[in-house]
Amino acid sequence: MKVLNRQFAGMGFGTPRSGTLLALWVFVTLLIGGASYARQSAPVYSDSTSIVVFDPAIHPYSSLRIPALVVSKRGTLLAFAAGRIDSGSDWADMDLVMRRSEDGGRTWGPLQVVARREGHAPTDNPTPIVGADGTIHLVYQRDYARAYHIRSVDDGKTWSDPTDITYAFDAFLDEYPWKVLAPGPGHSIQLRSGRLVVPVWLAASDVVTPHRSHRPSRIATIYSDDGGTTWKRGALVPDVAGFKNPSETMAVELADGRVMLNIRNESERRRRGVSYSDDGISGWTAPTYVDALFEPICMGSILRVDSPGGDPGLLFVNPDSESIPRHPRANLTVKWSVDGGKTWPAAQVLEQGIAGYSDLAVDADGTGYCLYETKQTGSQKGLSIHLVRFDIQQLRGQER
Repeated sequence: MKVLNRQFAGMGFGTPRSGTLLALWVFVTLLIGGASYARQSAPVYSDSTSIVVFDPAIHPYSSLRIPALVVSKRGTLLAFAAGRIDSGSDWADMDLVMRRSEDGGRTWGPLQVVARREGHAPTDNPTPIVGADGTIHLVYQRDYARAYHIRSVDDGKTWSDPTDITYAFDAFLDEYPWKVLAPGPGHSIQLRSGRLVVPVWLAASDVVTPHRSHRPSRIATIYSDDGGTTWKRGALVPDVAGFKNPSETMAVELADGRVMLNIRNESERRRRGVSYSDDGISGWTAPTYVDALFEPICMGSILRVDSPGGDPGLLFVNPDSESIPRHPRANLTVKWSVDGGKTWPAAQVLEQGIAGYSDLAVDADGTGYCLYETKQTGSQKGLSIHLVRFDIQQLRGQER
């Protein structure tokens, strides 16, 4: 079992605070919250020894954030992140970086820069999709003002030149005059129909100092029906009173063919939101809350797991810190659903300590992977990104 010994100062989460006061605050809240862990029904996954994938002590960045993870058709793990140069800020200079693993995450190839910064414009929000034909698509944003698409046809070894797809976002302007755009982040999906679907969020604040605000915000999808050659906007998800500032969102295709969005939000309910569409681009239902999924106001990940001869299940992961005072981003917990996300009867803690953004993947053998932000013990730099493997069958054994 891991101990809560990770430092928090310099992580770049939320509103900046004094480093000394922040470290003291987190130490006290985690110390107090430690007793709460014992009351949780979710067991700690016993084999959850993490592997460092992106390390600011080794790689030329001050902080590595915004993980995204996919398994290619050849079984290669592709891990993406934003390499932030001068700080952990969303507006820091940064590159999009990637590493490949051909042995289930045990060892990793060299760091690749797949989308380099231009000037002082941050390059962020990696949103990869594994196509049915093996093509790896990647959508990302630069300076929260433009969006791009690149692809790899050789298992992530090389990448195409970027194509500017901001026109798909510009199509929202008449309905919603956004000042900030962003896809994902985290993996996105190709539907059984072949359609590529990417959840996006847009912010329309007039606040521009020191940077353009990420609030208020709306969510939607963009999509491609021609293998990523061209992109179009979908419908905005309805704006519902009380469902405050929806932003970083993930899509999953359910067994009945509907697409469900799992939505970060800042509502007082402190629960994840969901919305449904028959085709992933239109007719979105008004967002509702999932009582079993706590919202720490942090990106989370959802994934469908197909099983031969059986109904697919869903995996969900985020920092489930409801029992910890002030809800720091910690206690990373993966959960399992067999009814399309209505209930989540099984859960396992993958990381008890500090853990932020995360993304899920499953390989052909049914092994689960989670790539997540954390803070390495003793590190004087910002966040690193770790990978943990977990046994889905062991998780399912926790159903209650």
